Amino acid sequence: MEYNLNKTGYIEVICGPMFAGKTEELIRRIVRMEYAKKKFLAFKPAIDDRYSKTEIASHNSRKIEAININKASDIYKFLDDSIQAVVIDEVQFFDEEMIKVCNDLASKGLRVICGGLDLDFRGEPFGIMPKLLAYAEKITKLTAICLCCGEEATRTQRIIDGHEAYYDDPVVLVGAKESYEARCRKCHKVLFHE
Repeated sequence: MEYNLNKTGYIEVICGPMFAGKTEELIRRIVRMEYAKKKFLAFKPAIDDRYSKTEIASHNSRKIEAININKASDIYKFLDDSIQAVVIDEVQFFDEEMIKVCNDLASKGLRVICGGLDLDFRGEPFGIMPKLLAYAEKITKLTAICLCCGEEATRTQRIIDGHEAYYDDPVVLVGAKESYEARCRKCHKVLFHE
């Protein structure tokens, strides 16, 4: 496929902690594309079935139809020359192949919009996000509100059985308000086994 070879493609990334409005911002950009009559496809990882298996859904219940995929290369199965943009939610759950796919699509003239967590619950760079951010032409970093002190939150705090998570807990645990909250740098805690 040739896609939009006469156009300049680019990657834009929307990142930040949970509850910062990343998916809301993705949906806002999708709505603008709809108004502009741009052809796009939205994708989400199969692992994220919190609110819907066939939609990108925000914590505020706004939803946009999306295609569930297991791996980045699955995106190619759905593309044709009419598509001008690709939207990928929860991009941090994909492996290194997603970086190659995003770069390839941008090089073929598509607008590639990705949303995801930049830091994991430990406060460390999450999966592919550091590399994806390095390749992106446009970055929007959102913040939430710390549930402890009310300041700007840049971290995602995992809560298990009423206490902060341990550093050696698995990085991926799909959840929402029952397992996570937004915290600032000062209030973010990770426990270590003694």
